[in-house]
Amino acid sequence: MISVGEAQDLVLALATPLPAETVGLRAAAGRVLAEDALARRDQPPFAASAMDGYAIAEADHRAGAALTVIGEAAAGRGFAGTLSPGQAVRIFTGAPVPAGAGRVVLQEDVTRRGDQVVLGARLEAGRHIRAAGQDFRAGDRLAAPRRLGPVDLALLAAMNIAAVRVARRPVVALIATGDELVMPGEVPGPDQIIASNGFALAAMVEAEGAVARMLPIARDNTEALAAVLDLAKGADLVVTIGGASVGDHDLVAQVAGARGLEQSFYKVAMRPGKPLMAGRLAGAAMLGLPGNPVSSIVCGRLFMVPMIRRMLGLEQVLPRLRHGRLGHPVAANGPRAHYMRARIAAADGAEGRADPGGLPVLTACDDQDSALLRVLAGADALLIRPVGGPALPAGAPVDF
Repeated sequence: MISVGEAQDLVLALATPLPAETVGLRAAAGRVLAEDALARRDQPPFAASAMDGYAIAEADHRAGAALTVIGEAAAGRGFAGTLSPGQAVRIFTGAPVPAGAGRVVLQEDVTRRGDQVVLGARLEAGRHIRAAGQDFRAGDRLAAPRRLGPVDLALLAAMNIAAVRVARRPVVALIATGDELVMPGEVPGPDQIIASNGFALAAMVEAEGAVARMLPIARDNTEALAAVLDLAKGADLVVTIGGASVGDHDLVAQVAGARGLEQSFYKVAMRPGKPLMAGRLAGAAMLGLPGNPVSSIVCGRLFMVPMIRRMLGLEQVLPRLRHGRLGHPVAANGPRAHYMRARIAAADGAEGRADPGGLPVLTACDDQDSALLRVLAGADALLIRPVGGPALPAGAPVDF
């Protein structure tokens, strides 16, 4: 068996970054920017008013100054003339500041009588003018790689960029195996259960911006598994669920091996999830996950998701490691790293006990059986117990 870290290195070596494609901005949400995007203009493209008020010359910024209003500037419709001392231009937020103006006084700080305004006693230090290029300049870049969120799309649009180069979406084929499985909504036989793991894994795939292909359940014979593997052709990553152990009905390694699987490793020193397999099959990366629900989903988070992120060209691909403290004692750990389902209590005491050092407090779930989905659904963290880790008291520092 190899360590979790070694296994992650090996699966990431199988995950080749995919080529880029061009998509319009409306199709770019959630995609990973593959090439730097360069602004095509300054923003704002001109000095713009930050407030509704009056544009005036700097020399007129004094209490009681009486100025003649000579025009108006609105967003999309500027004032074409030049403002001189003793004059003012009515101006609205976003409008170009007219030539000759040094500042904008707020409309509530002046009194207007006909075509004149008189500045009040309250004079603000701020000029209320957004300088040309204050946000960004032509040629400024949004650097790749970067998963594009809503604000990124607004920035790209403001840069006058209509299309971007993004990584192609990885196609992930998901194959559940086993005679015991039927799909939700079907009537299971007396010895069967409902296939559930694939739905969690497909959701994880799609949340990362990849394309999930849930293939038919592969029954426990070589012909059926071979036929479903044929359906996976064209996928960038083939993920099998179950059948990767050493029982008489665990056929994934055998059938994939007969088809030229280049196996990278088999078995990882972790729980849940020891019977994990990875390799390359017919040009695609392959990941063989355990069949137990918790094992499958935990391994999906630790191995499948990082592979997808690497294919998308992202730099930070592994799950974020955080630090906390134990809410209660835990026993010594054995020869496999244990990823315990746990609950996080807020450090400020809003939920559960508070930690005086400001760290989250981790409470491991009582039952760590790898078949219990309800326990996993009630957890919000994986508390990591290292190989051979000693018993720890409440309050001890831990990683999760």
